[in-house]
Formats: sequence, C-alpha cells, structure tokens
Amino acid sequence: MRIAQISPLHESVPPKYYGGTERVVSYLTEELVRLGHEVTLFASGDSVTRAALKSQTPRALRLNPACIDPLAHHVRMLERVFREAEDFDILHFHLDYLHFPMARLVGRPTLTTQHGRLDIPDLVPLYREFTDMRLVSISNYQRRPLPFANWVATVYHGLPRHLYRFHPEPGEYLAFLGRISPEKRVDRAIEIAVRCDLPLRIAAKVDKVDEAYYHEQIKPLLKHPLVTYLGEIGEQEKDDFLGGAMALLFPIDWPEPFGLVMVEALACGTPVIAFRNGSVPEVLEDGKTGFIVNSVDEAVAAVRKLNRLSRRDCRKAFETRFTAERMARDYLKIYYQLREVHDALSRVA
Repeated sequence: MRIAQISPLHESVPPKYYGGTERVVSYLTEELVRLGHEVTLFASGDSVTRAALKSQTPRALRLNPACIDPLAHHVRMLERVFREAEDFDILHFHLDYLHFPMARLVGRPTLTTQHGRLDIPDLVPLYREFTDMRLVSISNYQRRPLPFANWVATVYHGLPRHLYRFHPEPGEYLAFLGRISPEKRVDRAIEIAVRCDLPLRIAAKVDKVDEAYYHEQIKPLLKHPLVTYLGEIGEQEKDDFLGGAMALLFPIDWPEPFGLVMVEALACGTPVIAFRNGSVPEVLEDGKTGFIVNSVDEAVAAVRKLNRLSRRDCRKAFETRFTAERMARDYLKIYYQLREVHDALSRVA
C-alpha cells in the first residue's frame, strides 16, 4: 500500500528531545516500512526514517530560532501534499484540523489521528462543520467532548518492542518525565517524593509559554535536597532513567489524551503512579501495572505499596497492548477499509 504520513514540523521525526506526536509518527512510519509498505513521510529535513522523506523545512521549527510563523511552513507543506495526493492510496494526517478544507477537495482517502485535547469550546462548531472527516482517537476518553464527530476507531499508541530494555530490579528513586507546565503538576511529584523521603529525578523541558510558571512556582521547589532536575533528555537516555526508577510519577491535572510516557515506563518494567484523569484508566491496570490515585495522600500511600507490583507484569502489559506492531496493524485495517470504500464509490461513479 502507498501511504503518506504527514507530520507536524515542530519537531523532527523522531524528535531529538521531547515530542509526543512526532515520536508516534516515527514509530508508525518505521513499522509500516518494516511490514513491506511504500511509505512517504512529510516532515522536517532533520528527520531520520527508512521511508521516503519529503523534506518540508531544513530543521524542526522548535529548534530553529529563525522561525517566527510556524503556520506558514505547515500551509506550504499541505500544498505539496495535496499536489501529490494521487500518488498515494491513503493520506494519514497528524495535524489536528489544519488540512480539513483541502482534504474535501482531493480524490483520495484521508485519515486524521487526533493527538491533542479536544475539550475546547471553539472546536465544537469546527468539527460539526467537518463531520465528513474520518478521525482516529488515541483513547476513548479523548473523543468524549466531540461524540458527534466521525470517529472510525480508537488506536492506542505503541512503541517498538525492543526500544527499551526490561529492568527487573527497581531503583531507589522516583521519576518524573515530560514537560514542566501547570497541567503536568511536577509540584505534586515533588510533594509526593518529599513526603515519602525518597529522591526524585525530574527530566523535563520548559516551553516558552511555561517559563514564568517555571521560574515563579517550580524553580524554588527544585532546591530541595531530594530533588534532582536533569532538564530535557533524549530517547537514548530514557531507558536508564525510567528503567532505573522504582516508579514513574504521573500526577497530571488535565484530561490527558494518552500519556505516552506511561507506556515508556511499562516497557522498562517500571510501574506508574498516576492521577485519575483523561486516558489514565485506559492505559494502566490499577493494582497491576501501577496505582491510579485521586490525591497526593493516595499517591504517598501508593508509593509504599509498590512492592506488591510485579515489574514483569508491567513489561508483559506493554508487550501485549502497546507495541508499534500492534499499532501499525490497527491502522492498516483502517487503511484497507477506507481504500475499499473509495474503490467501491469510484466504480459506482
């Protein structure tokens, strides 16, 4: 099958550091190539892939200080994608809704994976207008604000099976990985670790929009002797960082669409202590691959129960539910269905 994967340009595919959407696009693209499909990746020029790379910008926009208007680069990319649309059996977009108007005009099947939060009132009239756009959610919870949209499936994210090693023995510290932002609540992670008298290692980036929050509310907390702030880390460092932890803390305070870091931890055999928000109950098995909590008090109690969990069960859950191969095969089922419908309609016309 001839497949186009259209990625955001904010990060390379895969990202050099933090980046959820582009990382998933990379895992999906490489697995589709491994399965024998003809894949073209529309992404930044510093991306690394076995697919045919159609470079849209020399480098990822977030790491390019000369980039002032990211939207301009994405519009230019879409013009190129739709100009070449007839070369593909399926166009798979990872750009939220930016391509919707143009997708109506092209005579090829399109699919859009929604990677972000959808509980924003401004989105309701937009998605009511574009109910013909075929959408994939990354959790069942994610689609709740837009139940009327044209959802064709939920496909959970997956990682390459051998990306992370299984670490059978727990370390002596708690871990926090991701972004320092109000909704990720690293302040909760610090409170949990301090109350448990355990070291906390924080590997996280600070976006420009969150710099004031970081300096005013989080930076003073990092001075505690139990807390080590490592900054932003890349893919190669995650294995030791997550695998060496006794648990990952995921104390979110927002409707998380998926939470890829939870799966990364499970791949290492590391259980997760997460607050009950968004997709968390879909990803974790409470009492088996981690603990789902509703407060800091419950999280502190959960840390003290970590010895009840099996790290091997965590790894097994990853291998059963969250591999890139499973993700790619789920998408292929959708691709084939859309192509069959398209071909049938073409014959009738």
